[in-house]
Amino acid sequence: MYPFFKRTFDLALSLALLIVLSPLLGLLALAVRVDSPGPALFRQRRAGRAGREFMILKFRSMRTDAPLDTPTHMLSEASSCITRVGGFLRRTSLDELPQLVNILKGEMSFVGPRPALWNQFDLIEARERSGANDVSPGLTGLAQIEGRDELPLDRKAELDGEYARTACMSLDMRILLRTFRTVAREEGFREGSEEER
Repeated sequence: MYPFFKRTFDLALSLALLIVLSPLLGLLALAVRVDSPGPALFRQRRAGRAGREFMILKFRSMRTDAPLDTPTHMLSEASSCITRVGGFLRRTSLDELPQLVNILKGEMSFVGPRPALWNQFDLIEARERSGANDVSPGLTGLAQIEGRDELPLDRKAELDGEYARTACMSLDMRILLRTFRTVAREEGFREGSEEER
């Protein structure tokens, strides 16, 4: 029963937010275009529920010549690839707002494991073992509020699996509310490799 309610909630809220936030989305898209050459939106292959791939949408936060399918934490000079506006978008997580379209299409949910890059095979396999791949990926998730970028891969997969086993409306609401605090305080936010930081 809850999966049906969750999808209804995702559909209604994503549509409402896309309408209400359309002026902000337009301004952010313009800021990205003015700040650096290239498109406002960035599309990237990600692994979804049961391993099905989809194209995630984000506001572009990096230069167009940045490595395409490399996680930021693996870049030795991530700061040199991130644009000025992109740095702000990433710190505030505003770069994720276009994923409201992914939620509307049913490729993502508001709450679930953050979608892994298609080539993050170690994370995908760890999530498969924990059962996390049984649910749709999310805009935010349990791992996001429990450490975000500071968590090792195995711990992320463990938390994602815990969410998949216990997902319910009260847990989703708690994660959504804590996400606002986590983002506002930039808790767990890290850019680049350990050496660069």
